[in-house]
Amino acid sequence: MKHLIFLFLLSLSALSGFAQKSLPEDVAQSIQERIANGHSPSIVVGIIDKDGPQYYVFGIKTDGGEPVNEHTIYEIGSISKTFTGLLLADMVVRKQLKLDDPAQKHLPVSVTLPVQNDKQITLGHLSDHTSALPRLPGNMEPADPANPYADYTVEQLYAFLKSCTLTRDIGSAYEYSNLAQGLLGHILALKAGKSYEALVVERIALPLGMENTKITFDDRMKKNLAIGHSDGAPVANWNLPTLAGAGAIRSSLHDMLRFVAANAGLQKSKLYKAMKLSHQPRHDKVGGGTRVGLGWHISKGAEGDVVWHNGGTGGYRTFAGFVNATGKGVVVLTNSTKGADDIGFRLLNSAAKLIEVKKSGATALKKIAEAKGAQATWNTYQDLKNNQPKAYEFNEEELNTLGYEYLQSENTQIALVVFKISVAEHPNSSNVYDSYGEALMKDGQQAPAIENYKKSLELNPGNTNAVDMLAKMGVGKPSERLKVDEAILESYIGNYELAAGFFIVVTREGSQLFGQATGQGKFELFAKSPTEFYLTVVEARIVFNSKDGQVEDLTLFQGGQVIPGKRRR
Repeated sequence: MKHLIFLFLLSLSALSGFAQKSLPEDVAQSIQERIANGHSPSIVVGIIDKDGPQYYVFGIKTDGGEPVNEHTIYEIGSISKTFTGLLLADMVVRKQLKLDDPAQKHLPVSVTLPVQNDKQITLGHLSDHTSALPRLPGNMEPADPANPYADYTVEQLYAFLKSCTLTRDIGSAYEYSNLAQGLLGHILALKAGKSYEALVVERIALPLGMENTKITFDDRMKKNLAIGHSDGAPVANWNLPTLAGAGAIRSSLHDMLRFVAANAGLQKSKLYKAMKLSHQPRHDKVGGGTRVGLGWHISKGAEGDVVWHNGGTGGYRTFAGFVNATGKGVVVLTNSTKGADDIGFRLLNSAAKLIEVKKSGATALKKIAEAKGAQATWNTYQDLKNNQPKAYEFNEEELNTLGYEYLQSENTQIALVVFKISVAEHPNSSNVYDSYGEALMKDGQQAPAIENYKKSLELNPGNTNAVDMLAKMGVGKPSERLKVDEAILESYIGNYELAAGFFIVVTREGSQLFGQATGQGKFELFAKSPTEFYLTVVEARIVFNSKDGQVEDLTLFQGGQVIPGKRRR
């Protein structure tokens, strides 16, 4: 079963003569290990404080490419949302807009936005993720999945908005929405009478001296581009022509440190009043004490509130944040889908932890598979396990993604080996047997396919895909999903704290229950019984626990762990 896992610089003339500091030893070591282990071709870190900017650059633009520097270009992804929030705040300060303006008011008369209980979506709702609009429009059907937003048009956006039915009250819950942010950017561009990119350049980039911050590559940006990577391989850049406000901006460490410095008040700017407005918490519906401003998220840290946002596109992961209490800002940019948020948080919050860094087993296997084929891939796996047992991480999601890459490209024999390795590494995961069963079925090996689907179903009786595949091969009947009374589903709605600052927010849309973990996407919860629900995006299940007729907590079962989550109303 294929799935996705859950889930600025001050002016040099004003700062000449500052002394370069050093990165904390644990952070520097972690970055060096990530580069050496193939997590990313490059990781660049910028720190700004009262002593000025510091740049720390590691790695190269791509395999065999030039070293990166503070002017190397990266896609910043969803950090673009903080630019969109700032543009909105700036128009509010200029008295051109109000946060409680209905978004409908600023769209063409032919466009109809959905309403709920006679309440309209406001510009503020679009910016703070409480619009009740879904994460993405339902009519996105990209011609190129590797560049999924590229061919989505304004006409399609308008058509979806006209047909969209909201499933919850506007303003009632937090749901991270690229659609809402992209729509907001579109509305601001309409208001200004120019493109979103032109608005960003005119109102933010030029005033802050961010010469390499824009959407459209110029020749200098192309020359300085760090090529994006996924699973160790170069990938294409993303284009977001219609939903640009959600994540289309490209920038450099130099420019982004200027942006953070201005937001933190370390660089004087006429935008500071608007920036302060964008930082003001509008709600705390995320859970775990995290609040949301206009685009920005605000989380508690040991030294003070961390105002932050991260980003990701097809080949990049990024982080930007600052702490007003300490007067410190941080930017982390990578050209890989392996993120480095932990580095950003660690530099801003002494209580934050760094991840354990290991080499990617999936990346090592892919190199052998490309060069020598299926049998050599299996032999390499056995050699790594026997001779370097602690050096490599055979991540289930990475193996699953690699297996499907080969399965979809008709390299079935290599796919079979990869899924076999995944089964060996994760024998308690229903999903790995399901994926292996699919590859065996495609290869015409029906008997072992049935065996693997049965094992998948044994580990997760709620795996309806396994039931349906077995039925297709003449074993049993197709699945029927259990329906639970909506009143019971309603009783489960709430915020459940699994660890300090980490929540699962449970919501309902009609007869369907959803969960959303802190900082991650929303996922469906399917009923196995009136109290037990399973996930299909990852191998996990949730049980709701009641006392005296009131739901008090839930228990998450995932990866062999049993994790209780107390309900926080």
